[in-house]
Amino acid sequence: MKIAFIGQQEFGKAVLDAFLARGDEVAGVFCVPEKAGAKPDPLRVAAQAAHLPVFQFSSLKSSYAEQAMRDLKADIGVMAYVVQFAPQAFVNIPRWGTIQFHPSLLPRHRGPSSISWPIALGETTTGISIFRPTDGLDEGPLVLQKSCTIGPDETLGELYFNKLFPMGVAALLEAADLVTADSHAEQAQDDSLASYEGWYHEEESRINWANHVDQVYNLIRACNPAPGAWTVLGDTRVWLYDCRKHPVYGFAGVRGKPGAIAGLTETGLLINSHGGQIEVLKLRHEGGPKMNAAEFVRERKLLPSGM
Repeated sequence: MKIAFIGQQEFGKAVLDAFLARGDEVAGVFCVPEKAGAKPDPLRVAAQAAHLPVFQFSSLKSSYAEQAMRDLKADIGVMAYVVQFAPQAFVNIPRWGTIQFHPSLLPRHRGPSSISWPIALGETTTGISIFRPTDGLDEGPLVLQKSCTIGPDETLGELYFNKLFPMGVAALLEAADLVTADSHAEQAQDDSLASYEGWYHEEESRINWANHVDQVYNLIRACNPAPGAWTVLGDTRVWLYDCRKHPVYGFAGVRGKPGAIAGLTETGLLINSHGGQIEVLKLRHEGGPKMNAAEFVRERKLLPSGM
């Protein structure tokens, strides 16, 4: 098939490589222009290395973008991690229209941080969706879905790179074959089952130690490796990464107020929350690199409350 490709970053590159590896023709690649001083976009670099036409329009709503798409005379458009708005006038140009990847089981978790929110909410299942892009964000008809479990200790990075990333690459190839063979069935999303959440940014990733330990642990997992769940220890702002959860089963196990340092271990420190403690193994303080939490404790001479 002849593909018009729209995407960016490592996921976009992996999908591009997969289509090329099996012999499909990529007529051209649309990707976001890099900002001054930013790292080169892996998709753009890969496309140029493969001598493919590359288009970097500031907006896909422009007449220039539409004309570039028409000139490709593609069979299908493939959107693999796209942050630009792609209007119907653009995505409907290929012969079989366009398909798009989203890392959740739509209609649940529409929006830009759809991997983080299921983890933060303590959900045990997620997946990927291939759907038809419309002018509503992540609201188009479904073409294909694949599900997977979320492990009780699985982080954002582990879930994405070990499960959703490879599932998404394979599903885009499968969906493209189904659509161009006209052997697929599209299903409208049920808005009564839908949710929309925005970005996981600074305010969303701040730890409230007065929450239950399960909520705190899920938040930390949902923000690891980025943006990192954060708190203040002593007078220093720190971002927490690798952690363990230690439930408390009775009053005798309570060691102070929520947010207080409950104890030290060989590898880190224990912080109180309702229902247990979080053992912090790796963190990063403001202006510094990621480091072993025990090393941070020694440097800052932090002591458990009451000592």
